[in-house]
Amino acid sequence: MGSNTTAAAPTRAAVVLPWERPDPRVDARAAEARLEEAVGLAASIGLIVVRKGVVTIRTRRPATLIGTGQIEALKESIESESVTVLIMDAKLTPVQQRNLERGLGCKVIDRTGLILDIFGERAATREGTLQVELAHLEYQRSRLVRSWTHLERQRGGFGFLGGPGETQIEADRRLIGDRITRLKAELEQVRRTRGLHRNARKRVPFPVVALVGYTNAGKSTLFNALTGAAVMAEDQLFATLDPTMRGVRLPSGRRIILSDTVGFISDLPTELIAAFRATLEEVAAADIILHVRDVAHPDTAAQRTDVMAVLDGLAKDGPLAADWRRRVIEVLNKADLVGGPDAVPPRDGAIPISAITGDGLDALREAIDLKLSASLEEVDVGVPVADGAALSWLYDHGEVVARDDQEARIRLTVRLSEADLARFRQLHPIPDNDR
Repeated sequence: MGSNTTAAAPTRAAVVLPWERPDPRVDARAAEARLEEAVGLAASIGLIVVRKGVVTIRTRRPATLIGTGQIEALKESIESESVTVLIMDAKLTPVQQRNLERGLGCKVIDRTGLILDIFGERAATREGTLQVELAHLEYQRSRLVRSWTHLERQRGGFGFLGGPGETQIEADRRLIGDRITRLKAELEQVRRTRGLHRNARKRVPFPVVALVGYTNAGKSTLFNALTGAAVMAEDQLFATLDPTMRGVRLPSGRRIILSDTVGFISDLPTELIAAFRATLEEVAAADIILHVRDVAHPDTAAQRTDVMAVLDGLAKDGPLAADWRRRVIEVLNKADLVGGPDAVPPRDGAIPISAITGDGLDALREAIDLKLSASLEEVDVGVPVADGAALSWLYDHGEVVARDDQEARIRLTVRLSEADLARFRQLHPIPDNDR
């Protein structure tokens, strides 16, 4: 039986990177790599990129960012290619965005707006939705100017790329401000709840290992490989927005909690850094941080710099301890694309792996074990044979390195953190002469 419903035509887009000639003393990212990343961002939400290019600018124009002649050339291309949205891979002021829309005759979205739109599509949980809406409203509040065309037809909720939805131009600053206040209150409750969960984990302590890295570095694929879970892992930017946790047992027998987090990106909008603070606090609370890198990416060094800069910002603002770098294990993923782990040049204790093939995962597990063990205290404990609960607790929370089964006692040599040792003695008091 036929249907009269027809699918909407895909949105045709152009991606333009305004590029200022970088200072030769600065290790700046190559323009072409940055442009390809922007094209990937656009494609990840279904836009059909029919034109892309770099526009060199000598002087930033306050009204339009780029020059009049460049606008005219872009307008011709937009008309000939039937482009309906132009993505300017830069941060535009409200005035620049509005003037570009008038000059080009199409919608214009800057880098911040594009990333916010992607996040709006990907957020799956209540928390993620709240975070994205807050970020969007903070961004939108600065763009409530007269004769605005960009927000007149929004996707339902808070998208930028068209479709039926609330006409945001009707919302004034006071209403948006009230909504922002309510969202911040709800997110504060989320933060408190997350803190309670962390405290609960401390009462039954398992070390937390957080995956961080540039978007599309393969964090979720690695998470699935280590845990056997089925977290969304696709070859697209920002496939994971909401943190996921699973238990993992290491070769020593020690159990850890592995946490998959949102991917980072260069020039991450400040609105999103603030809005996703509750999520990033999971990284701050981690015992070990696995920095997952795409070693096959031509821009992998610059991506590493971007991730480290975000983490440095977290340390500066407070949630991340100043010595956080001591907790990092660098994981060089996608080694299969460069000839395997053995083909990856060695780098200061970094672990080359392929999350897809599984190569190098055993070495990674051992590296996690080793870093956790570095802070452990080795103690001898005598457990009554009948006290199965105490025995099980030691195996779950520590590293048993020696065992001697005697008639009435089981003598164990166990490596435990100072906190775990105190916890064990509180839960399972054992006479001193049996320790």
